[in-house]
Amino acid sequence: MTGPNPERGDQRPPPPNSISEEARAALRLGAARPPRIRPALDDIEGWRRHIETVNAAADQWVEAIMASPLLHIAPQRINGVAVYRVCRAGTQTEPRLVNLHLHGGGWAFFGGRRVVLPTARQAIQHGGMVYGVDYRCAPDHRFPAALDDCAAVYRSLIGQFDPSSILVTGESAGGNLAAALMLRIRDEGLPRPAALFLNTPALDLTHSGDSIETNRSVDVVLAQGIGREADLYRGDADPRNPLVSPLFGDPSGAFPPTYLRTGTRDLLLSDAVRMHALLRRHGLEADLYVGEAMPHGGFAILGTETPEDIVARDDLDRWLTRTWRQSSAAA
Repeated sequence: MTGPNPERGDQRPPPPNSISEEARAALRLGAARPPRIRPALDDIEGWRRHIETVNAAADQWVEAIMASPLLHIAPQRINGVAVYRVCRAGTQTEPRLVNLHLHGGGWAFFGGRRVVLPTARQAIQHGGMVYGVDYRCAPDHRFPAALDDCAAVYRSLIGQFDPSSILVTGESAGGNLAAALMLRIRDEGLPRPAALFLNTPALDLTHSGDSIETNRSVDVVLAQGIGREADLYRGDADPRNPLVSPLFGDPSGAFPPTYLRTGTRDLLLSDAVRMHALLRRHGLEADLYVGEAMPHGGFAILGTETPEDIVARDDLDRWLTRTWRQSSAAA
């Protein structure tokens, strides 16, 4: 999947006037970024170098987060899996609320210490004791290695905490893993968590959704698509396997109350919309937030938090109070 193709007449429309100037500036900034040249699918060494280069760009932020006096960060291993446990400073002895977070990055990027970045964001914005899973990544580890790691950590957490106190969250590729985890734990007979948040999730690795085409020239975050990374992750697995593409699974008895977030300029808009419809069709509680002109991951992923990001965060926080915080308090 590529960005706009001038030879086909593709044009990226300008940011709309229906959003804030901060959000328009974010979209303009994203559109101006040069595309990264990705290796061929079978160039494993090339992928390792590419991943190292992308990851290195995040390292300066990792150091700042690790040194923050506002956070308590504890690297540990759970069932043999590397995990970063993060909470607000002064709350580490009060793990009443637990959040299992699965990071994004195309199943390949932002592993290792970089896991603290989205994990810390969850802790700062929504509280609780957040466990960020440093799951094994492609190309060295393909499906189902990452999902196996997430399941191993979840099994440990439900042995320590009441499942009604556990929130599972995931973004992009992490949203794929979080949704697949719900199917996995249902099939293993394990209890569900209290709630699930899927942020612009990748749920259909057949890439059959409408927005894969209609938004390919407007999503400034996924301008190059996700097809190559998705194929790198799944390897020889059938893309219609529900644990690879949770959209093709039966969610009955698997999904707790679920909140999905996407945007009208998200390449994966159709994944979230169809999953929301699937959950509702099966009588499951599901809420869908669609941000105006929001690209994959939200405006803040482009560098600066906008009023739209704050509104979206506050809406999620109100939902978490009802589904997670109150559920935990009643346990």
